Amino acid sequence: MEADIKAAGFTDIQPTHFAAFSFPPPDGLRPSQLAHRIRMSRQATNHIIGQLEALGYLERRAPEEGARRRIYVTKRAWNVAKVIHATMLQIQAEWAAEIGPERFRDFMATLRAFAARGHEVG
Repeated sequence: MEADIKAAGFTDIQPTHFAAFSFPPPDGLRPSQLAHRIRMSRQATNHIIGQLEALGYLERRAPEEGARRRIYVTKRAWNVAKVIHATMLQIQAEWAAEIGPERFRDFMATLRAFAARGHEVG
């Protein structure tokens, strides 16, 4: 993933930034919501958001006057998301070819079941 992102020209993204590029993108989330979702402290999450904001991937702004600031994904970040998605599709195709389409479907169904209960685990 990291190699594909860098090959696409996004050489300023560090491994610690990847959490902010999780699916679905954090567009419209409050920083505290992102912290909860990626299971990081608010302080660490705000540090990452600040770095990505300085690099032009995210911006924080209030959707309306007096509202709490939220995170918004910039066009640059959406372009990174496209690279990540393409890489994930490539990996999935490789895995499906390796174990067969039926076993891969079962594998993905299991992952989706775990992801759906993710808020219950831990």
